[in-house]
Amino acid sequence: MQKSFIDYAMSVIVARALPDIRDGLKPVQRRVLYDMHELGIRYDRPYRKSARIVGDTMGKYHPHGDSSIYEALVVMSQDFKKGLPLVDGHGNFGNIEGDGAAAMRYTEARLEQVTQEAFLSDLDKDVVDFVPNFDETEKEPGVLPVKFPNLLVNGSEGIAVGMATSIPPHNLAEVIDATKAYMKNEAITTKELMRYIQGPDFPTGGIVTNKDDLLSIYETGTGKIKVRGKVDVEKGKGGKVNVVISEIPYPMIGANISKFLMDVAALAENKKTQDISDISNQSSKEGIRIVIELRKDADVENFINMLYKKTRLEDTFGVNMLAIADGRPETLGIKGIIKASVDFQYETATRKYENLLARENSKREIQEGLIKACNVIDLIIEILRGSKDRAMAKACLVEGKVDGIKFKSRESRIMAQQLQFSDNQANAILEMRLYKLIGLELEALIREHEETLANIYRYEDILARRDSMAQVIMNELDDIRKKFGRKRRTVIDNCGEAVFEEKKLEEMDVVFLMDRFGYAKTIDLTAYDRNREAADAENKFVFQCKNTGRICLFTNNGQLYTVKVQDLPFGKFRDKGIPIDNVSNFNSSQEELLLVTSQSELNLYRVIFTTRMGMIKVVDGGEFDVAKRTVAATKLQEGDEVVSVIMMKEQKNVILQSKDGYFLRFGVDEIPEKKKAAIGVRGMRLNEGDSIEAVYFTHNAEDTSIHYKSRDLVLNQIKAGKRDGKGTKIRA
Repeated sequence: MQKSFIDYAMSVIVARALPDIRDGLKPVQRRVLYDMHELGIRYDRPYRKSARIVGDTMGKYHPHGDSSIYEALVVMSQDFKKGLPLVDGHGNFGNIEGDGAAAMRYTEARLEQVTQEAFLSDLDKDVVDFVPNFDETEKEPGVLPVKFPNLLVNGSEGIAVGMATSIPPHNLAEVIDATKAYMKNEAITTKELMRYIQGPDFPTGGIVTNKDDLLSIYETGTGKIKVRGKVDVEKGKGGKVNVVISEIPYPMIGANISKFLMDVAALAENKKTQDISDISNQSSKEGIRIVIELRKDADVENFINMLYKKTRLEDTFGVNMLAIADGRPETLGIKGIIKASVDFQYETATRKYENLLARENSKREIQEGLIKACNVIDLIIEILRGSKDRAMAKACLVEGKVDGIKFKSRESRIMAQQLQFSDNQANAILEMRLYKLIGLELEALIREHEETLANIYRYEDILARRDSMAQVIMNELDDIRKKFGRKRRTVIDNCGEAVFEEKKLEEMDVVFLMDRFGYAKTIDLTAYDRNREAADAENKFVFQCKNTGRICLFTNNGQLYTVKVQDLPFGKFRDKGIPIDNVSNFNSSQEELLLVTSQSELNLYRVIFTTRMGMIKVVDGGEFDVAKRTVAATKLQEGDEVVSVIMMKEQKNVILQSKDGYFLRFGVDEIPEKKKAAIGVRGMRLNEGDSIEAVYFTHNAEDTSIHYKSRDLVLNQIKAGKRDGKGTKIRA
């Protein structure tokens, strides 16, 4: 099992989730691009159905689900995710707001020009190794001969087993400038490279706010980049102010835009701000435009800082520059990535020019043979006419054998014996067409030969001198920069942390209402006074509190949950409210509420706890004045639960009722005060299998009756006893 898991993990790491440091591509991306190249879906040819590309890739190179292949194709075409899109998509390929692409049977695609010229153009020159595909029926490139550090330009994100990669995109022109600087001085430092690469260049723009941290991130390959959206302030109608978000942080792409809008709306609903009068998403194909309309007297700067602090308008991009280098995962800084790319450029350039040199030498050999043949064309024609077959003519041209060939003169025979063409030259002569003997054609052949000699000299120089090869690579980089470079979109700056001063809530008295279904809200005192009778009848818990205070909820599990009053909706009496579960850690499906009160009132009194096993205690209410949302209100024995929690005000007697019908009445002054972490003392001695069923409290002079077993029972008439007694058996 251990071996199988390790094999699986390595397969995911090396062959699926992580990009290769040389071309910056994951295997699925590489296979899609190579398949499109093989199908001839070039940038200057018509689009082809995405389903054709996906099916061909899956059948030949990537034996996994079609959805993963199509998703890779879609992402490579999205200009809001990739700094340099590699696929030209035609149709619905999704949008920045998170809508997915149309099904692959509807969309079409072709390669981008940069992909064709900088990723795939040299594949026919044996610059990279080809490896067998999954069933060894096809060959595929182990890496694409990319001519610039694509890993930095397009970035990458992937989750493997036990590791993940997260590389931000960068500006193509800046990366090429840094690559050239490294080629000129391999001892260059990361700090010096950052004169060229200012920082990430996200396709969504935005502002990087921690410029000073970038050096450390780029040296180590890990760290956190803080990104803010771009916010403009415009004049609105009627003297109002519009806060317009025109660029978003890169991590906000997709569903997080709608979440941002919901978060802004929640700020208004939860009374975190009263400055918002309207929110609208006016984004279109032209770009992002989210408009938040503010009231006339709004503090705009404070509001924008609140957006940075309370929403994802300021977000963090975690950097972990992990890639496959020399067959194993490695975390590198930008210098390490550029070095790996440059080393790869030298390797592919060496193989390319060795291949081109071999081709030119082959052409030179044939050209020299044809020129030489044209000089003795009459003799060659005589040999061809006098030979019985091709083999005889070729033997004469290569070895000077004249046996069996009829010549017009003895001089011709002697000259034929002196011919020494190479095997390739002889084949070229035998296949030469007669029009090649025209004078202009001969001149063109000589010019072509001179050009071939010049190429051979140039290729030999490139291969012999590293400076010459470096210049060739840099010239190619300059061409790519000129054709495909663009201006930086992301601003790099040092911005101080957003300082947001939360407006203090104006303190006022409100009435808390919670019905038997657990829906809670607050209303003002006048609304409660007008509807007092209905409010008391329809709600389980009703009490007055401050809107700046907290609500305490005690449960049968011995837990205390606290809720800020301002987290509850404040509105009209007939408003429904929200489930108390939504604003607290209380779970109505697993526990029961026994007491709900305000923190301020709780601090004034003591609290009596009674459990099912008969344990009882008094706790000072001040002990529950805690900042945590959840604390243990009391300690319970295993299998025990709380049956009663009540604030001790004017109660004089407590009556414990057991399941078997025993009633014990004693004075509340017999209950000792304990800490909230204590179990308490035994309030009633119970028979085996018996338990406390109900708890009642009375005053001395007050007759309180309950309905028990089809008759009314006056609690004050029950024989008084002592705590820890067995009580009196009450029969029907």
